[in-house]
Amino acid sequence: MSALNRLRLLWGYLTRKSELSGSPVEYIVETTAKCNLYCPMCPRESHPQPKADMDDQTFQRLVYQVAGTAEHMMLVGLGEPLLDPKIFDRITLCAQNGISTLLSTNGTLLDEATARRLLESPLEQLTLSTDGITKETFEYYRRGARFEQVQANFLRLARLKHQNKSRLHLTVQMVLMDGNRQEVGEFLRFWKSVPGIDQVRIKQDETDLLQPGNPTSTARRYRCHYLWRGPLYVRHNGDVYPCCQAYMLDAPPLGNLAHKSIHELWNSPTMKELRALHAAGRGEQVDMCRRCRAPMPHPALVIGSLLLHSRTVRRWLPRIERLVYFSRLGHRLLQVPRLDPSVPRELVQLQTRDRAGSR
Repeated sequence: MSALNRLRLLWGYLTRKSELSGSPVEYIVETTAKCNLYCPMCPRESHPQPKADMDDQTFQRLVYQVAGTAEHMMLVGLGEPLLDPKIFDRITLCAQNGISTLLSTNGTLLDEATARRLLESPLEQLTLSTDGITKETFEYYRRGARFEQVQANFLRLARLKHQNKSRLHLTVQMVLMDGNRQEVGEFLRFWKSVPGIDQVRIKQDETDLLQPGNPTSTARRYRCHYLWRGPLYVRHNGDVYPCCQAYMLDAPPLGNLAHKSIHELWNSPTMKELRALHAAGRGEQVDMCRRCRAPMPHPALVIGSLLLHSRTVRRWLPRIERLVYFSRLGHRLLQVPRLDPSVPRELVQLQTRDRAGSR
């Protein structure tokens, strides 16, 4: 069923269909909006969040609707997943329905008991987020966290994983910004030498919060793969967005899971219009797409991502990103957004309801 669903999506992508017979293979699900840190590059700084968790009914409705076609869920949004008191129940429910899961943590709550519980759970991938290899840099970007404590937590988890021969895939991640670029070499050398760490990821900063004066209109040769394969972004209150960037770019939701199914939202008038515009090479005329900084993969990479299981795609992503940052070949495979004064001023008004009407 999963492979057939991917082939349906692939056919829709290749033929530039606006209505798809397949369902998304990936989802980003914000199970909690709570966080215990203040990070200057985080969208929470421009989009204040409530201290709220996703309720059981909403999460279960989502999982049961997409079981059989969904391959991967990132259980993370604008909150710290380990603050969700039911995060382990959610991981288990996904596993019971054939969905692999990924968490990303800031490490402040990763004590030994939590580390052991993660290793014993069906969680398949865990991203350890740390944006510096020195105390000064780390604590500038991760305000409220102590460098020594977080690094010790990450090292203990890696050691326990290595000792127990756990299959949990561990990635250490740095978001690349002006203040930590000079630490990339040392960051890579240190974390690659730690037994138990599977990958080290240098991730592009996809926000403008640290460069508010920089215009971000983009020229894109490739149509956005998110619209044909996912991930859809599901907020803690059940609101569903076209992609992981849409909420942060102030786009209205497609609708809410309390009123519409994922399958209805995936082929809603808004999604079909977005696909049609991107297929026609007019994606930059959509306000949120024009301002989006997410890199666009070459169509060959999108095709590969639909031929392979999303679990495999997620594990290969850091390697593709390293090609972009450290080689000329990479820029041909993954187009990084750039300023282009020729982008049309006239923007397309999508057929979306306001936020209040979608709930």
